[in-house]
Amino acid sequence: MDPMSQFRSEAKSAAEEAFRSMGVEAAFDIETPSTGIADLAIPCFPLAKVLRKAPVAIAQEAAGKLPAMKLVSRAWAENGYLNFNVDKAALAASTVRAVLGEGPDYGRGQDKPEKVLLEHTSVNPTGPIHVGRARNPIIGDTLARCMRACGYDVTTEYLVNDVGKQVVLLAWGLEHIDPSEVDAVDRDKADHRLVPFYRKANQMMEADSEVAKQVADMLVRFEAGDAEVIDTVRRTASMMLDGIVQSLKAINVQIDRFTWESDFIKNGVARQVVEELSKCAVCREDKGALYLDLEGCGIHGRGTKFFFTRSDGTTLYTTRDIAYHLNKFGRADRAINILGEDQKLGQAQLANALRFLGKDRAPECIFYSFVSLPEGRMSTRKGVVVYLDDLIEEAEERAMEEVRKRRDDLPEEKMKEIARNIGRGAVRYNIVRVQPEKQLVFKWEEAMNFEGNSAPFVQYAHARACSILRKAGDFDRSADPSVLTNDYEAKLIKELARFPSVIEEAGEKARIHLLPVYCHDVASAFNQFYTYVPVLKGEEMKNARLALVEATRIVLANALNTLGLSAPEEM
Repeated sequence: MDPMSQFRSEAKSAAEEAFRSMGVEAAFDIETPSTGIADLAIPCFPLAKVLRKAPVAIAQEAAGKLPAMKLVSRAWAENGYLNFNVDKAALAASTVRAVLGEGPDYGRGQDKPEKVLLEHTSVNPTGPIHVGRARNPIIGDTLARCMRACGYDVTTEYLVNDVGKQVVLLAWGLEHIDPSEVDAVDRDKADHRLVPFYRKANQMMEADSEVAKQVADMLVRFEAGDAEVIDTVRRTASMMLDGIVQSLKAINVQIDRFTWESDFIKNGVARQVVEELSKCAVCREDKGALYLDLEGCGIHGRGTKFFFTRSDGTTLYTTRDIAYHLNKFGRADRAINILGEDQKLGQAQLANALRFLGKDRAPECIFYSFVSLPEGRMSTRKGVVVYLDDLIEEAEERAMEEVRKRRDDLPEEKMKEIARNIGRGAVRYNIVRVQPEKQLVFKWEEAMNFEGNSAPFVQYAHARACSILRKAGDFDRSADPSVLTNDYEAKLIKELARFPSVIEEAGEKARIHLLPVYCHDVASAFNQFYTYVPVLKGEEMKNARLALVEATRIVLANALNTLGLSAPEEM
């Protein structure tokens, strides 16, 4: 249930009647202004051409023709907008009752028939996830949670690249390099233990043509379907993947399904794609390698040559990616990809290749800019890199410092638990709060700020609500919420009422950065409420105000869960 729906419906119906009396039947939007001037607003600018009047005059005339309304306390025109304020008592009653009645389901939309396949992370299994790519799983997992909250059937998926030259090189290194010849690592985790073998093998391949020949031969045998080579490489990729999954679990990211790229070689689909693309009128050859000439397809420069085989006839990642997307289309109504901004050209080429194969579908893509640290960008080559594991570890250490300062009365294990929740939450929250396409420099002073737009600030508000409820004990949850009309109560209630519409926009429009903004707004309104309103005093108001505290706790818990964060009861 959306508590605001009945208010929007009345305002819309009244506005339609006013505009009809002015001689116009037109569709219009009802907005929720961020300025706080009004609760609801209708912009009259789109009607200017139809009515041949200025938006200011249209809004003023419409305001004078509005019929009487029960749920709207005030309606007026201002700067070309038709504004509405809802009745505080009516909104308080509908919102608090809706939240308490629906509990964990508050904010969730009705189930939808569409099946969504959301691919994210999919980093090559040749090393741990580094900070630069940390945005991918966090964006993907959060969007999946938002879409599920909107009612979609969402499956998250990771494409394991166990075919490329890099993972074959790693498999060769594990077979041919003695562990004594590689550098020791300071983290006992599968993905970290294997990285030195990859680096050593890469050095050997660059220095020794015989090694390069052996690796190339393995790749050709792999493409030919050699079961021994495929199994060897897959075992290697599986070991690396175990470490990657462990890192994802630490930030509460769970993948529903893993698809192995080698399957498209083993089942022959990649070869079928080559055969079909080679029949296209735009197929060309360059020294034995096949490519599609995409000139005139909205692609320019060297990107117009979309290669799908090497000169020796083996397939490329691009070929297998086409096979993978054909597979996706058979399993889902919508395919969504979370990708780095460096993949824009590749996705444009993919969409054109699918079109030449007669498909009228293409994946929906959400591109993100890479994360950097204040020290600058990171390099994934030659070991100059900061891993996600390092970021998580430092977040927990910094959180522990804060917990020790604030709660030295707690047992050590409890302090560690709180620090883990705060630290890991800070990483996810700080990454999601910035729009994916915008640059993100990860700064600790922002992520760990207990007073600003951060996970600790929101989590603390939830813990504070739990503390108030523990102190109060049992209360009458059936108390009439319509008495909650002072400014602090009304402001908090309006924030709680917005949750369903925020979830809808975050999930339907992939605007997941709105959720952290919303969490901060709720936490701020709640802080003001319990600071200035005597919640536990006055028997007449006590039960209703405790119901509001409980409603706030529920909304914060639901929002934090949708962000993939814990909702601690104590901090």
